[in-house]
Amino acid sequence: MLSTLGAATAAALLLAGPASPTTPARYGDDPPTGKITITVATVNGSGCRPGSAAVAIAPDNTAFTVTYSEYLAQAGGGSRPTDARKNCQIALSVHVPQGFTYAVARADYRGYASLAKGATGLEQAGYYFQGQSETARRSHTFTGPYETNWQTSDETDVDALVYAPCGEERYFNINTELRVDAKSADPAATSFMAMDSTDGSINTVYHFAWKQCPARR
Repeated sequence: MLSTLGAATAAALLLAGPASPTTPARYGDDPPTGKITITVATVNGSGCRPGSAAVAIAPDNTAFTVTYSEYLAQAGGGSRPTDARKNCQIALSVHVPQGFTYAVARADYRGYASLAKGATGLEQAGYYFQGQSETARRSHTFTGPYETNWQTSDETDVDALVYAPCGEERYFNINTELRVDAKSADPAATSFMAMDSTDGSINTVYHFAWKQCPARR
């Protein structure tokens, strides 16, 4: 957490009333029943020092979650100019059962924002497989006064889904950014936007679309 907010205060706000997760739809083929493993290969950025991001697989193999513990942007009050924009770039090593490939059909981002009147907050994200072009970054803006949990969802049309190449293991890269602009707000007020959690209750959810690979001859 940034020092001007304080970990205890931010944790209390995030736990005050997290948004209810959206019931996921089923995308593509049925998910494989075999074991899937996802590990964080590398993590870089001002919003996620090494060791501050964790990943977990849903029990039914329909999705995975990424949880951050120090991801917060803030402006106003005693904030530093560099506090206003935070970003995180994660490379995930994904191992799926043989004969299957996957795409990400939808991503749900969640957090908490406290924005003074006149302040704005922005969340944007994109993702891609190693060696391929990044998806178009999608942005969501919040305007103060705002004092509650936030949630955004980016969904890809079925015809536009990009699947991992069959039989190849490539990193799945996620780029996210949080930004706060408090220039039009009370200069004494601190505004912030967070996408982190000290206990794992706030996370981002990436929903898989599964497809069976063609049989090799």
